[in-house]
Amino acid sequence: MKKLNLFLIGLMAVAMMSVFTACDPKEEEEVKFELLSLKAGTIDLNGATAAAGVPANTAITAVFSKNVDAASFAATMLRDYDDASITVTPTISGATVTITPAEQGPGTLYMLSLDAVKSADADVLAAVSRSYTTDGNFVPAGVVAYWPFDGDASDAIGSYDPTAAQVVDITYGVDRKGTAGKAAVFNGETSIIEVSNGDNLIKTENFSLSFWVKTNSANKTNGHFVIGLGAFYGIQFEMFGGYDGAKFAISYNFNDTNSTSEDMWFPSNATDATNGGWQGCDYAKSITPENMALMLKDSWLQVTYTYDGVERKGTLYYNGEKMKSFDFDLWPEGDAKRVVSGLTYRGAAPEVVNELAFGFIQSRAGTMWDAESWGGYNFPTSNHFKGTLDEVRIFHKAISAQEVELLYNSEKPAK
Repeated sequence: MKKLNLFLIGLMAVAMMSVFTACDPKEEEEVKFELLSLKAGTIDLNGATAAAGVPANTAITAVFSKNVDAASFAATMLRDYDDASITVTPTISGATVTITPAEQGPGTLYMLSLDAVKSADADVLAAVSRSYTTDGNFVPAGVVAYWPFDGDASDAIGSYDPTAAQVVDITYGVDRKGTAGKAAVFNGETSIIEVSNGDNLIKTENFSLSFWVKTNSANKTNGHFVIGLGAFYGIQFEMFGGYDGAKFAISYNFNDTNSTSEDMWFPSNATDATNGGWQGCDYAKSITPENMALMLKDSWLQVTYTYDGVERKGTLYYNGEKMKSFDFDLWPEGDAKRVVSGLTYRGAAPEVVNELAFGFIQSRAGTMWDAESWGGYNFPTSNHFKGTLDEVRIFHKAISAQEVELLYNSEKPAK
C-alpha cells in the first residue's frame, strides 16, 4: 500500500511538472513583429487592392503587434505621377503610429512606404508599401485662376471676377456630366464674359490653359472665337467654321523689350517636321477631317495648352492626348524666336485692351477689326462663340503630360 501511494504521488508530481512546463511563457512561440492594420480614418489601406476615396491629408493610423522603437521609425510618401516626396509626420505611442501627411491633392494616387521599422525589442518589420487615391477631382498644382461657371462667372480661387456689366447674355446650362446650371452657355451673337487685368495671367515664363468646350453648330456656319485676350497680342483660341481644325495664337517674349506672336495651328491631316510640316513642329497627330469634326463639332472637348519657358516648347492636348507640339529651339539658326522665353501681353489701347474675353477674340472695348463682318463684336455674322464653356483653368506652370491625362480622366463625362 505504501508503495502504491508513493507511485501515485510520483505520477501527480510528474503531471504537475508537465502543467508548469506547458505554461512557461519562455517555451511559448514568440510574437512576431507585424503590421496588424493600416487605416485612413475608417478606410482600410491594408487590403489586397489600393484604396480609393481617401480624404486628402487625413491622418493614417498603423497598428503593430509590438511596441515600436520610435528612434528607428521611418516612413516615406510619394505622389505617383511625378514621384514627388510628400512630407509625413509620425507620432508614436506604444504599438500605434499616427502618420500625418501634408500637401496632398484631390484625385491623386499616393504610395506610403514603411522603410525601417523596428520593435522595442529590436525585431525588424518586413518592408511594407501601400497605395491609395485621395477623393475628389485631380487638379495639378499652380492654378492662378479658375472659372467653374457653376451658376455664375466668378473666379473660384483668385481675384479675376468679372463685374456684372462684363457678363453679357450668358445663361448657365448642362455641363459635360449632365448637371444643370454648371456651365456657361453662349448664344453665338452677343454673349461675352470679360475679365479685367487679364494681361497679368499670361505674363509668365511657364503657362498652361485648360478648359472644356462644346460647340453648337445649329444655324452656325462661321467659326468660333472661344477665348481671346487682345487676340494675337495676348492669347486666342478659335475653332474653324468647317470644324476641320482649330488654333491658338499666342504672344511670346524675346526679352524685356521685344515680343512676337506664334500660331499653334492644328488642322486635320496635320504634319510635322518629318513629313512636310514646319521644321519647328516636332510632333503632329494626323487626324482626318471627319474625325476632327467628331471632336470639334457638338461634342464636349477638353483643350489644354502648355508652354515650358525653359525648354521653349509648346504642346497642345485634346482630351488628355497630345495632338501637336513645337520647339522654338528648332527654328532656323539666327531666328530671333530661338531666344523666346515665356508668354507676354503686347497689346495697346484702343486697338485692344487687357481684358480676357470668353466668347470672343477680344473684349468689346478693343477697336481692332470693328469694321470686319467676321471680327467686329457688333456684327451678328462675326465669329462669336456659340456653345458651352466649362472648367477654365490658368496655371503659371507647364503642367506635365501625366498631369494633363490625370486632369482629363478626373473630369471626363461618364460613359
